[in-house]
Amino acid sequence: MSSILDAGPWLLPVKRATISEIAADVHRSALVIDGHADTPQRLLDERYDLEAPLDGGHLNLPSAREGNLGAEFFVSWADPRRFPGQFARRSLELIDAVQRAAARHPDRMMMAYSADDIERAHRERKLAALIAIEGGHAIENSLDVLREYYRRGARYMTITWANSNGWADSSGDIDDAKVQHTNDGLTEFGQDVIVEMNRLGMMVDLSHVADRTFARILDASRAPVFASHSSARALTQSPRNLTDEMLRDIAHSGGPGSEGGLVMVNFYSAFISEGWRKSWQALRPAVEAEREEEDARWRAKGQVVPYAVINARDRASAAKIPRPPLGDLVDHIDHTVQVAGIDHVGLGSDFDGMPALPAGLDSAADLPKITVALMERGYSPESCRKILGENLLRFFREVEETGRQLRRDSR
Repeated sequence: MSSILDAGPWLLPVKRATISEIAADVHRSALVIDGHADTPQRLLDERYDLEAPLDGGHLNLPSAREGNLGAEFFVSWADPRRFPGQFARRSLELIDAVQRAAARHPDRMMMAYSADDIERAHRERKLAALIAIEGGHAIENSLDVLREYYRRGARYMTITWANSNGWADSSGDIDDAKVQHTNDGLTEFGQDVIVEMNRLGMMVDLSHVADRTFARILDASRAPVFASHSSARALTQSPRNLTDEMLRDIAHSGGPGSEGGLVMVNFYSAFISEGWRKSWQALRPAVEAEREEEDARWRAKGQVVPYAVINARDRASAAKIPRPPLGDLVDHIDHTVQVAGIDHVGLGSDFDGMPALPAGLDSAADLPKITVALMERGYSPESCRKILGENLLRFFREVEETGRQLRRDSR
């Protein structure tokens, strides 16, 4: 098949391709991998069919096809506020929902458990569906539960969510005096979790962790680490974002001989626009008050607030703030490349897990716009393909190989 990129000056008549045309060709030729989507909650709670219209969501199979999305990490997140005492049960139900979705659409989607599986799905023109666990509270302080998640297909775990879990501290509540934190960011059991994840070949995700926990995990991990959905703190002052030092530390993680880790940039407006973040902070008291009232109404009925209700409320509140331009997201990608290096950056959208994307980016169908914006800034086709997915494949393979080596060494 011919390509715009194959055209040469000897072809007449000469037509100068626009950057948009070249970028479209680059995007179509790339294996596009997204590091983080919360769509499993829709699959489970709403019984959402991935071939159905988006209906306010960010990801379904038609939008994935239109955006040339080749692989997605579907996140199993047990909301600690809505499911206390049921973390493992909720997590396993979410995993099952993804696997049932793949079984329902075998011609469009397949489960993937390795880097090789991602490439096989791409060759078969199917969406590779991978499983991730968000929040170490999901293992309920048990390495056996961690291993069970791996057996069920989970290939990374975010060490904390916005809540500290007793063995690792979160950036979300590190300043809350009512929350019990560790002495120095990671307990002895927390170190055991990292070691076991390394042994399994499970990627260690540092998104959400407190700064001191970040440092301790780097010390504990034998494999390179990554952030599945975090942006740059130098540009937007959210504690969920990473400092330049953290970006460099992730890029150099893994020890001697390692090719280093990966930062997958989050699309959420509050993480890519300082102005939007401050406006959202100003709305938060009213949003939280509404949440408490709603929670009380559902508790009175003996039920848990449906995720769809929470999501609709948050989106309605976020819609009061003008969306930042797509260029703000590209600024974060570009900054991360400048600090960490072109081999250490990817995409971690947080689709279906946040209330506001930047303007012009409404769903997975709009992913090609990112490639256009990068090429308009001078990024080469090779660099774009690295950001779009090749870097994740390289990182995933090293984590897998580190796990194989550790298992051999332990025999």
